[in-house]
Amino acid sequence: MARPRDQRARREALIEATYAAGRMHGLRSLSLTDVAAQAGLTRGAILYYYEDLDALLVEAHAAGIERFCDARDAAVAALDDPREQLSAAIAGGLPSGPDDALMSLLYEFDVLAGNSALHDELVQKLYLRQLGTYRGILAAGRASGAFAPRLDDEQLAMTFVALEDAYGLHIVGGNALMTVATAEAAMRAVAADLGCPVGR
Repeated sequence: MARPRDQRARREALIEATYAAGRMHGLRSLSLTDVAAQAGLTRGAILYYYEDLDALLVEAHAAGIERFCDARDAAVAALDDPREQLSAAIAGGLPSGPDDALMSLLYEFDVLAGNSALHDELVQKLYLRQLGTYRGILAAGRASGAFAPRLDDEQLAMTFVALEDAYGLHIVGGNALMTVATAEAAMRAVAADLGCPVGR
């Protein structure tokens, strides 16, 4: 029997293989055979760790959310000035570019949510974490006097999440008219216009 540490490592490797295979084939047409080929394993070897493809996709989805949200929250927590925190949150919420595999797959997981209660729950979890990140920054900025927004924190947080999701989808979708720099500049301008000037 594999030791727990070995099992964790193998599960993490399978999740990475799922991201790579999903990027190559698309989640809607992805099969266990695709993941097995990417991982250099047999289909049966994957079934030792996961009951079926859906179980693997749910774990990959959850791991992707944690990776995205934890990395951004850590970057925000390392800063003291709410203006710099907002800048970090905006930058961290956008894809690194059209080839950002994790962000691309998180958008694809949104599509799967319509067919799965578990994926729907995970999509909602991601949205709530996005809201929470912005809400905390906005509340701190309002309290310190760094921000003087005309909207309440909930409306502002929803606006920032909607902007990063919309711009991000265009970026990973390959829209040549939308770049990371353009999206980030637009979000910073909207923030300033709404009374939340962003630090460098």
